[in-house]
Amino acid sequence: MIPRHMQQFYIDGEWVDPLSSARLGVENPATEEIVAELALGNAADADRAILAARAAFGAWTVVPVAERIALVKRILDVYNSRYEDFAQAMSLEMGAPITWAREAQAWAGQVHIESTIRAAEKMQWESMRGTTRIVLEGIGVCALITPWNWPMNQIACKVAPALVAGCTMVLKPSEIAPLSGVLFAEVCHEAGVPKGVFNLVNGTGPEVGARMSAHPEVDMVSFTGSTRAGTAVAAAAAPTVKRVAQELGGKSPNIILPSADLEAAVRGGVEGCFGNTGQSCDAPTRMFVPRAAHDRALGYARQAADAVVVGDPRDSATTMGPLVSKLQFDKVQRLIQAGIDEGATLVCGGTGRPAGLNRGWFVRPTIFGNVTNDMTVAREEIFGPVLAILPYDSLDHAVEMANDTPYGLAAYIAGPVEEAHPVARRLRAGTVNLNYPAWDTFAPFGGYKQSGNGREYADWGIHDFCEVKGIVGWGA
Repeated sequence: MIPRHMQQFYIDGEWVDPLSSARLGVENPATEEIVAELALGNAADADRAILAARAAFGAWTVVPVAERIALVKRILDVYNSRYEDFAQAMSLEMGAPITWAREAQAWAGQVHIESTIRAAEKMQWESMRGTTRIVLEGIGVCALITPWNWPMNQIACKVAPALVAGCTMVLKPSEIAPLSGVLFAEVCHEAGVPKGVFNLVNGTGPEVGARMSAHPEVDMVSFTGSTRAGTAVAAAAAPTVKRVAQELGGKSPNIILPSADLEAAVRGGVEGCFGNTGQSCDAPTRMFVPRAAHDRALGYARQAADAVVVGDPRDSATTMGPLVSKLQFDKVQRLIQAGIDEGATLVCGGTGRPAGLNRGWFVRPTIFGNVTNDMTVAREEIFGPVLAILPYDSLDHAVEMANDTPYGLAAYIAGPVEEAHPVARRLRAGTVNLNYPAWDTFAPFGGYKQSGNGREYADWGIHDFCEVKGIVGWGA
């Protein structure tokens, strides 16, 4: 599904031609074919959008909360009417299997808008503390920079809370997977978002993203992406002391307790690691198993990997599509080879494409056993379907290794809940998942350490886009 406006930007309520003449081919990663041409903006394009957002802020931020929520409800209605368009677009731009695109990728955008609406309706926007009036109000103009791996998840997690908070914004989706972002701008236009409140400019991070991060008229940057890029965003934002919220990389541990159902726990961990072709920042990529159960765990993991169906994303039976690009493919191949070279046990998979696939950025679902926590596959975020299984001697040993990482986005524990509770308290991660629970879009989502700062989802995300004002003496 190719949107109409791939060579235009959405600025001040209109589709406008870019000032830049740069173009980028959008690749279908399953076929390596160019399916669309995207206009890439420059700093001047970013300036236009930011100034439009600044001009709109004063009027928008005083619109009553109920009216701002009503607008987001209209966006949800239009989004739902184009739900299949979003699923098709994300399947095409990032190679997501069509069933996954419908049930996870497009659904994520829908459910986060719904959760934001429910949270906004229940929030206490004003309250009294003694004689002081406490007021939550929009922080201002926001630069929203989103990644390619969960396009609508991240756009919805930023745009919806920013709107209900009373902010205006400029969105820069990933130029690698931009189809769904342009579709979302079309949805906002149809829903009647006031001029300048929502703007979209496509472009690269070093060009448009850097300008948005540094611009003196931007009050906040909300960024999701790699830790490397996140540090650049923070550095660019620092001279103007703007707020920066970041959701960055991860290397999430998954501790299988000694009393867990080993087969079910291992299978669940493999499925969690391999979902979205391993391209999730919170994927459970380091599995810790009791040393005595290690060899059995490898057998169960191999069986789970064998059940993965890698192939054409258009086929409803496919459960794993390609990686998003050649750059990502080459990185994953290099890291798989590092695991082999450093002496980990290759349980299944390895380098190269799966049998029968000679084009597209498909990789072999790969599992390593006998991994030690100093190996490259246990340290680096691979962002592909590669699982490292590490044996542990005691729970203290498992927790020590789990926390021995610069990341802290998520963690997982499998086993009896009463035994998992004390372990969960010891893990240094923003989200700890017990026994592979259903996705909770009202739980706070964000990281410790180099996995970022700030929190997204529901009221947690709304708060990040708010300033807190105390009007002292209000009730005197």
